[in-house]
Amino acid sequence: MRRGLIGLVVLGAVLALVFGLSGSSGNKGTRSASKKTTSSTTVRSATTTTGATAAKAIVPTCPPATAAGAPKRVTAFTKAPPDCIGKTSVYDATVKTDVGTFVVELHAASSYAAVNNFVFLARYHFFDGTVFHRVIKGFVVQGGDPTGTGSGGPGYSFTGNTPPASCKAKKDCYPVGGVAMANSSGPSTDGSQFFIVLPGGQNVLDTEPSYTLFGQVVKGMSVVNRIGADGAPATSQTGTPTIEHHIVKVTVTKVA
Repeated sequence: MRRGLIGLVVLGAVLALVFGLSGSSGNKGTRSASKKTTSSTTVRSATTTTGATAAKAIVPTCPPATAAGAPKRVTAFTKAPPDCIGKTSVYDATVKTDVGTFVVELHAASSYAAVNNFVFLARYHFFDGTVFHRVIKGFVVQGGDPTGTGSGGPGYSFTGNTPPASCKAKKDCYPVGGVAMANSSGPSTDGSQFFIVLPGGQNVLDTEPSYTLFGQVVKGMSVVNRIGADGAPATSQTGTPTIEHHIVKVTVTKVA
């Protein structure tokens, strides 16, 4: 399912479009190999969720460590979350979408801050009802923005980590099905937006290992590929999918 290296003409534009929008502060910025500035003018609203939602940002506290999570959905926080999981814990995140379900395995030992953040947000139902706002065929599926615009986030940023430098030469930084944080200027601007690598996407991403890798799709990659098939072509200036898909619910379960 691997495809050839995306042409250099497309490379800078694709990187700028997908990873230029911060998932933390909500500021529109860009990050690409050429540092070219671009932004999407498309504005969409996230799919409406059921149940109560907090009306304003709250001081983060660890949500209940259960499948049900917090009793109320929260989409804005005053600062990054405290440590809510074990340093070596392993979680499965079951992501139910409008076209099927996939499962992401999360190892805290490899990217603690990002896994802790994802588990924290998922248990506050942060991702429930949100859309995959930026999808590019043969590259990535991106979501995690509660506004659906590509510039939203949780109200804070945190510092993640990048893959070891050795992966660039080996070209194994971002495997197909890998889940990583989108950022605006490096891993210190991680927030809530994340992307999943589609077949072919690793060929571009491995040239610039600047994103926190924190999970791997272990079941249901066909669902991710289906969402990717409805994405924009690599030449798109917005990354707006031809058919917009959304997350119904994310449930995290501790497995180790």
